[in-house]
Formats: sequence, structure tokens, C-alpha cells
Amino acid sequence: MTLMKVEKLTKNFGGLSAVSGVDLTLKNKELVGLIGPNGAGKTTLFNLLTGVYSPSEGSIDLVQDGTTVSLIGKRTDQIAELGVARTFQNIRLFKNLTVLDNVRIGLHNKYGVNTFSSLLRTPGFYRAEEKMTEEAMKLLEVFALDEKADYLAKNLPYGDQRRLEIVRALATDPKILFLDEPAAGMNPRESVELTQLIRQIQKEFDLSVVLIEHDMSVVMNVCERIYVLEHGRLLAHGTPEEIRANKEVVRAYLGGE
Repeated sequence: MTLMKVEKLTKNFGGLSAVSGVDLTLKNKELVGLIGPNGAGKTTLFNLLTGVYSPSEGSIDLVQDGTTVSLIGKRTDQIAELGVARTFQNIRLFKNLTVLDNVRIGLHNKYGVNTFSSLLRTPGFYRAEEKMTEEAMKLLEVFALDEKADYLAKNLPYGDQRRLEIVRALATDPKILFLDEPAAGMNPRESVELTQLIRQIQKEFDLSVVLIEHDMSVVMNVCERIYVLEHGRLLAHGTPEEIRANKEVVRAYLGGE
């Protein structure tokens, strides 16, 4: 079942076309990779799909319970409420808040209370706070971060910070999770652990995952389909085996002739 459909998506910055005429489909509960050389437009495409940028042309449709919803013109928070979450190439945590509070922030759309209740500390406020704490701790336990719940995020090792950012995104209860270079800065052992983590996320949280990644061992081991961008255009699309055998992809990105 198609979960997201993108057609002729284009983003121009002045005279530069960063993304040009890209078509993409995402099915329910699948793992998809997005690869390409530096400057190919991968992060720009993510920014378009998650509402950070508005497209110059094209459509982005989300399919929910048989109903098609356009994401064009929607704010990032509205897109998040529709079940689309992401992480960033550069880790964006609230570094001076605790691990627990970083995850609780992701739960506010689900358990948020109004300003009146927050100011007066009503019983409803305390019930919501308790529920958020309980759910946040359950998520942290899944990713073996529960024992570090009281640590400041900035004091976590790099790999744990990456995992915390993913946990916070999962707290928004997404149907689609976009991961922007989750293995960036990781050593080979951490990359192997990340591969296992991505599979775990897709299975346990019943969602679709799209990842930008330069570590081909991660992409080829976890993705069911791969899209390849070059100069903002779609160069190829297929299974990992088809991408490995594609001469244009090898020329443009994987290396070789």
C-alpha cells in the first residue's frame, strides 16, 4: 500500500535547481535508501518532504486510511502531527536538558495540556506529565538509554546522542521516519549496531523508514529499495542488487567505470 507519493518535485534557489522533477513513492512498512554524491540534493529533498522548504513545483501526497492529504503548504509541526518525523545530519538535541526531557518534548503533541492547566498546575497537568514520563522511559528502555535518563544530553557519547535523536523522533508516533545520515561520524562497530537498530525500529514500531546514508554497508544491508540522486535529478531506482549493477550509478557514485 502506498503511504507517500511524490511527483515532479522541484526546488529552485535563484537560478540553481537543487531538486528537479523527482518522483518517489513510499510503501507502508518498508525501508528505503536515498544515496548520491555530495551536493546531489538529498537533504534538500528531505527538507521538502518534511516541510522545512516549500517546493517550487510538484506534489507531495500522504495517504492515510484511504484518504490523500497534500503536504504542500503545511508547517513542519502539522506534518509531524500527520505522522512524519525526521532526524538531522547534524545532531539537534536540547543538549542542556536531560535525556528524559528530550524525549518528553517529543510527546507534547500527544499529551500536551493547555496554557491554563500548565500555569495553575491542575490535576490534568500532573496526569499528563506522569504519562509522558512513563512513555518516555519505555522508549528509552527499548534503546538501552533508560539508565542514562538523568544525564544531560551533551554528556552522552556520540553514538548515544544519535540514538537519542531517533528516540525523540519516535516519540511523535510517526508512520514515516526520515533519517539523515544516521551513521555519520560512527566507527565500523557503531555502524553495525546502527544497522541492527534500524531493522529493530522498522519492525517494533510498525513504520516506514527512509534514510540518507553514505555508508554503503548500512544502505545495502537494510534497504529494500534505493533511490539515487545526481545533480538534483533521479538517476536510478531499484533494489540493492539492481543499484549495484547499474553502470550509471557506479560511474556517478559507487566508483569504477
